[in-house]
Amino acid sequence: MGEAMQPIRHIVFDIGKVLLHYDPHLAYKDLIPAEAERRAFLEEVCSNAWNLEQDRGRSWADAEAEAIARHPDKAELIRAFRRRWSMMVPYVYEDSVAVLQDTLAAGYDVTLLTNFAPDTFVEARKRFPFLNATRGVTVSGELGLVKPDLAIYRHHAAAFDLDPAATLFIDDSEPNVEGARQAGWRALHFTGADKLRADLASEGVKLDRAKPRLARA
Repeated sequence: MGEAMQPIRHIVFDIGKVLLHYDPHLAYKDLIPAEAERRAFLEEVCSNAWNLEQDRGRSWADAEAEAIARHPDKAELIRAFRRRWSMMVPYVYEDSVAVLQDTLAAGYDVTLLTNFAPDTFVEARKRFPFLNATRGVTVSGELGLVKPDLAIYRHHAAAFDLDPAATLFIDDSEPNVEGARQAGWRALHFTGADKLRADLASEGVKLDRAKPRLARA
């Protein structure tokens, strides 16, 4: 018979699209009203891959210079990405934050592991106080590492003294979930708060409140 799995002691949450809504289109709807044109801009000019380099620590000045070199006619639209960043993150997922609060109330060791640019994360922490409620956070842009790089999971485990076999990670990105598993963690693919509650229960995580409530930030 195989060795029994350890009980979960550490729970690690991703932030974007798990706890916070994130959609770059929201910042460009009035600047590029035509959906097809807006989508092309966010896929070809200020793409997810371009933005990931800011999550890896690239400065916005360097990011803007790189994109403007490729598309000099779109310089002001490119600069609008950072200027209007707050519009891309308009609200929290209250039902998901309630799950996070319940894991804290139940006594689990809770931390955050996020792909985030350092300066925008400072802004997010001021706007959304729940981001300060856990034991700590690893911000990719402060390290020069991003998920799903194996090194960022190992750094987080070492920084917070996590036992990988007793650690459960929650992320909306399947590659990031797989990265955590490669690091020896258990991991859940997030698709919604109700499913998350069911998945946590299946992992043996016991939460106290059946119907959590969250005061608005």
